[in-house]
Parts: sequence; C-alpha cells; structure tokens
Amino acid sequence: MSPNGSDRSPRRPMRRKLLQALTAGLVLATATGCTYKDFPRLGMPTPASEEAPRILSLWQGSWAAALVVGCLVWGLILWSAMFHRRSRTKVEVPPQTRYNMPIEALYTVVPLLIVSVLFYFTARDESKLLDESKKPDITVNVVGFQWSWAFNYVQPVAGSTGDAKTDKNLAAIPDRFKNDFPANAGGVYDFGTPGTRNPQNGNPGPTLWLPKGKTVRFILTSRDVIHSFWVLPFLMKQDVIPGHTNSFQVTPNMEGTFRGKCAELCGQDHSRMLFNVKVVSPDRYEQHLKDLAKKGQTGYVPAGIAQTSHEKNRETNNL
Repeated sequence: MSPNGSDRSPRRPMRRKLLQALTAGLVLATATGCTYKDFPRLGMPTPASEEAPRILSLWQGSWAAALVVGCLVWGLILWSAMFHRRSRTKVEVPPQTRYNMPIEALYTVVPLLIVSVLFYFTARDESKLLDESKKPDITVNVVGFQWSWAFNYVQPVAGSTGDAKTDKNLAAIPDRFKNDFPANAGGVYDFGTPGTRNPQNGNPGPTLWLPKGKTVRFILTSRDVIHSFWVLPFLMKQDVIPGHTNSFQVTPNMEGTFRGKCAELCGQDHSRMLFNVKVVSPDRYEQHLKDLAKKGQTGYVPAGIAQTSHEKNRETNNL
C-alpha cells in the first residue's frame, strides 16, 4: 500500500513503459520489408547460383525468428527478476497462484504458431528447390565412392560415341532420369583420388566443370556407402545413397572455382572426400569436354549400386 492509502504500486508506470518499449521493438524488427542482402549471411558463403538466395533467405529468417523468441524469453526473465523479486521489507509469503489459463494458453499456442510458420516457409522453399519440371541444359552424374568423386558428363561430345540411355555403366540410374538424356550422348568422365589437386589453386580433390547460366541437373549415385554432395556456395547439399538415386538442379550464375565436400560421415577418410567446382563460360566448358575426350576419357564410369526393388516400386507407384 502506498503512503496515500492507494494500493497502486509506484513500479507500475515503469512496467508499462518497459512493455511498450518491447512491443515497439518487436514491431520495428518485423515490419520492415528487407531482402536477404540487407542482413548478414550468418556464416553462409556468398551465393553462386540462382537458387542459393532462396536458401540464404530461409536461413536468415530462421535466425530472425530465433532472435525474436530469444529476446521475448530474455525480456520475461528480466521482467520477473526485476519486478517480482522478494521485497526486503516484507517477509510474508506472496499470494500463491496454482494456474493462469491465459498464460498457459499463450505458451501452448505461440510455439505452435512459430513451428507452423517455419514449416510453411520450409515446405514452400523445398518444393521450389527440388522442382525438376524444367528440362536441364546439362546433366552430370555425380558418383561418390570411398574416398573421392567421379563425374559423368552426360551429353554428346566430339570424339565420343555411344548412348547414355543404353550404356551399361549407367544402368543404376532409373529410366525416369534417362528420359531427359540427349540422344547419342557418348559423354566423357573425370574422376579423382584423395591426392588429386586442382592445377590452378592447388585445392585437394577432382574438379567438376560447369557452364555459367546453364541449368545443371545433378544425378547422385554411390558405389558403396552413403555420402553427401555439397557445393558450399550453392548452399545446397543432398545425400548420395547406394541403391537409391537422388537429384537436384541448380543454375550457376558466378564464374570462379569453389569448394565442395562430402557432408556425410562415410568412413575413415571422410575428411579427404573433397572436390572443386569450376564455373566457366559455356564455350570454355565445351572446350574442356573436348579436352577430356582427347585424353581418352570417353564414355562413362560405373554409376554405382543398382537401385533396389522396393525403390523401383515406389517410383512406379508415384508416377
């Protein structure tokens, strides 16, 4: 009770101001229309494909949501510590409250809303990133094996004869991918070992060449265990699973040599499963394939373990 006989606490105006300040800060943090370029990348590399900004935006949005929730929780903790601490002049036990229905409803509904919003944006972006309705300009079969990578460039190349649709080395790839293979795609290949180095910069691992501005479909197969194909500046990775074929498409939009690695613990020398991705002009890319053909690297290396029966049945049922 205050000296004038009123039960109004002098702390209430301060509480009201603090609540108003927290509300204003929350509105300012969420009401501004910003793009991914207006925020720090939070550990992510500079995007180097047309699809990467979508992933970066989702990453930044998740951090923003976590920061808002964190500020709210920290604010409530400080509020309790500052305004509900035990008074030095009072020794009696404060009123005990068994439950508070509005508060209980709040901490049940709010987490559900947060999870629902994050799920919506994740599902929306995932469906866009994994959409392969557009026919690719380039198809590369990425083969993971202990402890390096091989790359089958599935396209017609001068000096290479054959047909990727019937090549026995690509028998592990399902027919649904082969429908988009170009006709008479003799193809060329490249591969590496843990000791392979990029001749330009000395980075370890083989080098995958890609043309700038062209849509590339990666068909991922494995010869032994589960690996994961990760090109860092594409901000996209996907598992390479024996007996199951994964795929995704990207459009590189920045020339340069970028790092890639296996992102799945695959055994003793997992840390040495590195590779490089060199994005060049389309003309230089075509010249590189011709150079591989001149070196005798024509045709394809074995793609990996054939797809299991239950996976074939699942794909047939989903058609």
